[in-house]
Amino acid sequence: MLLEFLDLIHEGPDNLNAAPTEEIFVLVSDAAGAVSLQPMRWWLTPSWAKAPSTRYSMFNAKSETAATLPSFREPYKHRRCVVPVSGFYEWARRQGHKQAYFLRSAENAGLLLAGLWDRWQGQDQAGQTQRFDSFTILTGAASDSMQALHHRQPVILNNQQAQRWLDPSVATTELESYFAPQLSVSISALPVSSWVNNARNKDARCEQGLGEALLLS
Repeated sequence: MLLEFLDLIHEGPDNLNAAPTEEIFVLVSDAAGAVSLQPMRWWLTPSWAKAPSTRYSMFNAKSETAATLPSFREPYKHRRCVVPVSGFYEWARRQGHKQAYFLRSAENAGLLLAGLWDRWQGQDQAGQTQRFDSFTILTGAASDSMQALHHRQPVILNNQQAQRWLDPSVATTELESYFAPQLSVSISALPVSSWVNNARNKDARCEQGLGEALLLS
């Protein structure tokens, strides 16, 4: 029987407005195939990097180049993860201003996003050994319905796809179909207030609707 990954979403601490460089819980699989939630920094630092840096935008990775770029090539082959979330935010221009939308599954309790992770180890400025795990979220071209909000979207997985994504024995060529501009679940896009524009705001107001939700499928 498949493990219901969506049941694990709320095992980590709530953060209704997570921002890059924050620590977030993601799903990883060990060599025996056991899946667990692990805290990781949301901004991938490659294992070969000289030092952690935010000079380059590594919180997202384009699925089109994940197999070839040095920063993502090895994690794509061997260190894939799944990011379980209640939803995510997008901003679309409406009547001369940017309107925030909270996007969540119209069918389930949350969403499963495809990610990659890596482990960095080195010395800090004080000469102390530092080690941490970090991850990035894969994105692809938006589906026809999602294009009303944004030209890109996270790679969203269903439960069975998430199982295969986490399995390092599955070849990357067998996963490429997940990157197609499609939605694996129907999405409810709820307009929300500018409260969400400040990453310091993480309470329930971030998800309070201002009007009728759009249904994307």
